[in-house]
Amino acid sequence: MADAPKAVVWDIGRVLYQWDLRFLFAKLIADPAELEWFVGNVVTEEWHFQSDAGRPLAEMVPELGALFPEHGALIEAYQSRFIETLPAPVAGTHALVERLAANGVPRYALSNFGAEFWAMFRSTAPIFDHFADCIISGEERAAKPEPAIYAVLEQRTGLAGRELFFIDDRADNIAAGQLRGWRGHVFTDAPALERELIALGSLD
Repeated sequence: MADAPKAVVWDIGRVLYQWDLRFLFAKLIADPAELEWFVGNVVTEEWHFQSDAGRPLAEMVPELGALFPEHGALIEAYQSRFIETLPAPVAGTHALVERLAANGVPRYALSNFGAEFWAMFRSTAPIFDHFADCIISGEERAAKPEPAIYAVLEQRTGLAGRELFFIDDRADNIAAGQLRGWRGHVFTDAPALERELIALGSLD
């Protein structure tokens, strides 16, 4: 198809891999109410986002431990066992990556992911062997939906605007790409994404 995108850009958490802090902390906190309190008040997604934005764990973890000394062991587990928060692929998406590879469609990742955690996780995730490049927010010290990280991908790929098709589970991240002319898909499940990739001409 003449207007098919030249590359497909993938988010990682909740698109290629399941991600939730509860996957780790449910192993360590038996009481469901206590678990919800902990991820809502101590190791929260909002606090974790500092790592995505490039803040070192050596600053984050001791600082939080000083605020919640009674939860020191759990806070340390966040640092040492983070990859357990990404326990498995999202159903169906890795097969779509492999089909895009077979069709010769370039694949890239654009993810809010801490640099130190990415260094731990990458070797456990062979799907990224299919990717030409992975733009990681913690390495770039810019996180979606900030325009700077989208510009990094454009610079590294040499592509822009409608040449890029971006898949992310957050509508605000997709909207930021669309402001640059990218095409986008708010991810819900693999079958809906497959239909759109076929309609675009990226998949047979």
